[in-house]
Amino acid sequence: MTYKLPDLPYAYDALEPTISANTLRFHHDKHHAAYVTALNGLLNGDDKGSLEAVIKDAGPGKVFNNAAQAWNHAFFWDGLSPTKTAPGAELAAAIEQTFGGLDGLKEKFVAEGIGHFGSGWVWLVSDASGALKIISTHDADSPVTHGVTALAVADVWEHAYYLDYQNLRKGFLEAVFDNLINWTLADSQYAAAKSGAQGWAYPAPE
Repeated sequence: MTYKLPDLPYAYDALEPTISANTLRFHHDKHHAAYVTALNGLLNGDDKGSLEAVIKDAGPGKVFNNAAQAWNHAFFWDGLSPTKTAPGAELAAAIEQTFGGLDGLKEKFVAEGIGHFGSGWVWLVSDASGALKIISTHDADSPVTHGVTALAVADVWEHAYYLDYQNLRKGFLEAVFDNLINWTLADSQYAAAKSGAQGWAYPAPE
């Protein structure tokens, strides 16, 4: 049984000018693919079930790092949309209550990403009660291990933005938030978090 590298859900140039086709080719085809390849080599064909189960069971080390990075990246791709979207009514109300609206959410999301030292991820997450929170995770760490549901994410490893933005992490985060967040996925994730239903999942191994 092996895990596959999911195809991008859009063309390489679909996110331009916010994220270039050149960045996507390196980020998806090289960086993301390397995590999936390394994970399959570490597991040596063993049937470990869902990738989420591997992440939860792995403990610190190479298996966790590669499994969580494979998951984080796949969610990141699906969490971006070349078509501009907006939060649905229920999520919009929760954003208004927690952050004072999208502008307040953006301010805190970008600040969390800028303030994260080194490599990692900035997430908008929900707990089972529907309470929203912005968190950052370091290196490969993932919401999968924190008992929360990911709604939206931005990758703040340098390989995510350096070709397009050089060292301007803030500019990258602002552009992603303004132009690419897939609020349709965030809506479905928010509904799953509140109902206890299965949310987004990595493709099953084959």
